[in-house]
Amino acid sequence: MKVLLYFEGQSVIGKSGIGRALVHQKRALSSIGIQYTLDPSSTDYDILHVNTYGPKSAKLVAKAKRLGKKVIYHAHSTEEDFRNSFIGSNKLAPFVKKWLVHLYSQADFLITPTPYSRELLRSYGLTQPIAAISNGIDLQRYYPSKEKEKAFRSYFSLSEEQKVIISVGLFFERKGLIDFVEIAKKMPDYTFIWFGDVPMYSIPHNIRRIVKVDHPKNVLFPGYIKGEVIEGAYSAADLFFFPSYEETEGIVVLEALASRQKVLLRNIPVYHGWMENGVNCYMGTSRQEFITLIEQITSQQLSNITEAGFKTAQSKSITEIGRELQIVYQAVLDESYNQSMYQQIVE
Repeated sequence: MKVLLYFEGQSVIGKSGIGRALVHQKRALSSIGIQYTLDPSSTDYDILHVNTYGPKSAKLVAKAKRLGKKVIYHAHSTEEDFRNSFIGSNKLAPFVKKWLVHLYSQADFLITPTPYSRELLRSYGLTQPIAAISNGIDLQRYYPSKEKEKAFRSYFSLSEEQKVIISVGLFFERKGLIDFVEIAKKMPDYTFIWFGDVPMYSIPHNIRRIVKVDHPKNVLFPGYIKGEVIEGAYSAADLFFFPSYEETEGIVVLEALASRQKVLLRNIPVYHGWMENGVNCYMGTSRQEFITLIEQITSQQLSNITEAGFKTAQSKSITEIGRELQIVYQAVLDESYNQSMYQQIVE
């Protein structure tokens, strides 16, 4: 078995969760001994596993079909999570949905990160088998490390007493960036750091203005940072606050859980079934509720549930994801797969 993994638009979205999903796929396949190639000109493969939905992705799918190859589409994207992102995204969203349905319908099998996103795809009228498989997490990379935590605090010149709230994501309204800044205005004693980046020309003026100038001094936008600084931030911060309104999974949530960090999320459907308020995270819905929860969590008024969060991350380790991908790959190749094994993945 050999798989062609394809990712289009690396320069634009390579720093996003989808970009990290590809990295995880490569490691997952290596962990279970499945051969893969990243060369789109190759014909020496059995399955095309596509992660993106641009014109090059469409051409590659058409080519694979002509060659008689099996096609798996990894449905990271939906109309819902396209909205409130780039300039004009809301107007384009209905057309993006039609394009996604057109592309996804050509696949032999669909993979999507969560049961929630699977239900969205079903609501689009897609009828192929759909497996809900997490994008996974590299657990060891995010284990707490004193050296990494020191690098983080040194990078931002933070004292040991300074309370720090972090979030990670692209500069999208959908990610809850406006709420993040407005909440920070009400909490001047905390330092709020938003890690992430996106080409400024691609986002609406109001978001661009917030990131560049219209935010209080206690909010930092350091851009895209990788390595020990961001990894140290996950465990050294007092809280990971992710007020996103729409996700298909949220790899950054898994990264925070793997770091044994306290996690505060917006209560949205994507988390139902694997994140539970008061069990492995805390959840809120309004700015005032978030402010109250931030104060309670960082002052230890609420129970520390980070160990339960870590166990959630463990269940979505790269090795586990590799095993689940292997089941799907074999099912697609054989066309006479073991139904009980298949049901474990799609249900």
